Amino acid sequence: MTGTIIQIAPWQLFLCLGFVLVAGGASVYHGLGLGRDLLVGTVRAFAQLFLVGYVLRFVFDVRLAWLVLLMFVFMVGAAVHTIRGRVKDRTIPFVIPTFFSMLVTYTLVSVLVTGVIVGAKPWWTPQYFIPLAGMVVGNSMTAIAISLERLFSDLKARHAEVEMKLALGADYREASQDILAGSVKAAMIPSVNSLMAVGLVSLPGMMTGQILSGTDPLVAIRYQLVVMLMLVTSTTLGALTVTGLIRRRCFSAGQRLLLR
Repeated sequence: MTGTIIQIAPWQLFLCLGFVLVAGGASVYHGLGLGRDLLVGTVRAFAQLFLVGYVLRFVFDVRLAWLVLLMFVFMVGAAVHTIRGRVKDRTIPFVIPTFFSMLVTYTLVSVLVTGVIVGAKPWWTPQYFIPLAGMVVGNSMTAIAISLERLFSDLKARHAEVEMKLALGADYREASQDILAGSVKAAMIPSVNSLMAVGLVSLPGMMTGQILSGTDPLVAIRYQLVVMLMLVTSTTLGALTVTGLIRRRCFSAGQRLLLR
């Protein structure tokens, strides 16, 4: 099944600013103080998305493997920068381990999905690799931020309990295993909820986009299932890998908890 894509003219796009004006008016009326954030966010959304659109058009046209991978590295770096801004604690250095953990893990997942499951030839075909890898990085970014924030806050709140276990002979893994499990579980809740509700509560973004472009809904469903299962796996691996590495940094060589 194919269809004609309905083009959105610039004047129609700017009509959407009316939605922002409604939100801004509600903020002013109720004293929410969100006017500036709405303005800045709207301007940034327009600028960033149009910039990315032109970059993607160029990358799709030139079809160079190194350029596609460079863009992927940039996406991972931007995600780590966002995670750094969301995690309040600065006691434990986590930026570099997080970057390399995400880079290795999500490269493997993205290559497997595009090259094996989807079957793109070559595997780095930008029309497939960049959107799919971007979804992996974007969704996992939120999960990792949640898991790290939860890890640090729980280690601080339960430091007496952890130190008691250490004093009784437990190593850092045994003393903090339940905290690690709770951190990863909290990070996984949004992905699991999405998996449970997909198709009933909402039609996810990729499926909606394909349907709007005229793709057969049954084909769009297959792609969406690949994406949903891919995201559950990537968020699990990302949260476990990063949180596990950073947990080790929360303890000294002498098995002493560094967070207070």
